[in-house]
Amino acid sequence: MRFRFSLIIFIILCLGCNELNSKKVYKPKSSGKLNDLLLVVNDDLWMGDVGDAVRNYISSEIYGLPQKEPYFNIRQLSEVLFKDFVRSNRIILQLEISQENEVKFYKDPYASPQKMIVVKAPSKRELIELINDRALDIISNFRETEFNEKQRRVNKSLFDNSIIKNKLGIDIKFSSAYRIAKSNKNFFWIRRDTENGSLNLLLYSLPLRNFKNTSSFQKFIIKSRDSISQAEIPGPIEDAFMTTERSYKPLSSYTLISGISTFQTKSLWKVEGAFMSGPFINFCITDKENSRFLIAEGFVYAPAKSKRDFLFELETMIRSIKLD
Repeated sequence: MRFRFSLIIFIILCLGCNELNSKKVYKPKSSGKLNDLLLVVNDDLWMGDVGDAVRNYISSEIYGLPQKEPYFNIRQLSEVLFKDFVRSNRIILQLEISQENEVKFYKDPYASPQKMIVVKAPSKRELIELINDRALDIISNFRETEFNEKQRRVNKSLFDNSIIKNKLGIDIKFSSAYRIAKSNKNFFWIRRDTENGSLNLLLYSLPLRNFKNTSSFQKFIIKSRDSISQAEIPGPIEDAFMTTERSYKPLSSYTLISGISTFQTKSLWKVEGAFMSGPFINFCITDKENSRFLIAEGFVYAPAKSKRDFLFELETMIRSIKLD
C-alpha cells in the first residue's frame, strides 16, 4: 500500500515537472514601423567613422529610385539606454568594441517576431571592416524580417486570387485594397490607387529560352517589358505609352522566389508623350516544369512622394508567389 502511494506521488511530481518545463517563456510582441532600424551603439562611435560606415553600407541608397532613399530609417540609441520597452523593436543592430571579432544573428531575443544582429570587433577599424564585409548579409536578414511582417499584415484582408490561380497557375497573396485593372489569357494588371498616383503589379508569362550571359538576359527582359507595357498599359493621352527610361542603367541580379531561381531587374520607367515616370522592379521566375518564364513586375507612380515603402509593398506581394 505504501509502495502504491509513493508511486502515485512520484508520477504526480513528474507530470508537474514536465508541465513546468513545457511552458514557453513569454515574449512581448515586437513593435516599430516597417523598415525602422534600431541601432544600439554608443554616441562616440555613432558620431565618427563607425557611424559613417553604417550610413554608407547598412542604410545605403536603394538603387532604382528616382530620389535618394535608404533601405532603413535609423534610430540610434546608446547601449546604456537599451532596456525595457525599447528592446521590443522588430529589427535591431548592435555595434560594440570588444575582444571578440564576430557577427552574430539572433532570432526573437527580446520580442517576437524579432531579428537582432550584433557586430563586435577589437577596434574601430576592424568594426568598420566587419560592417563593410557583412553589409549585404545584414541588409538581407533585416529585409526578410520586414517582408514577413508586411505579409502578416496583408494576410488580415486578402484579395480573392482564384482567377489568377486558374489562368496563370500561381498562388500570390496581396491586399483586398487592390483590384484587377485588366486581364486576358495570361496577363494581369493589378492596381491600387493612392491619393495622387498608383501602385501596380503586372503578371504574365513568356516562353522559356536560354541566354549566354546576364547582359543578354537583361536585354530580353527590357525588350519584353516595353512590348507588353506598350500593348497593355494605356497612357494618359492618345499615343502615349510606358517604356523603360534609357538614360538610367538597369541593375540585374539573381534571387530566389519560393526557392526558384529568379532574375531580378531594377530601373526606372517613363511614359512617352507625357510627364510621368517612376521606379519598377521586375522578377523573371524560371518555371522549367511549365516551359515558361513567369514575369512579376511592380511599378510605382507617386509624383513628389517617397517611393521606397510603395515598392517594398509590391515586392512583398511578388515574394509571396508560389507555383502550382
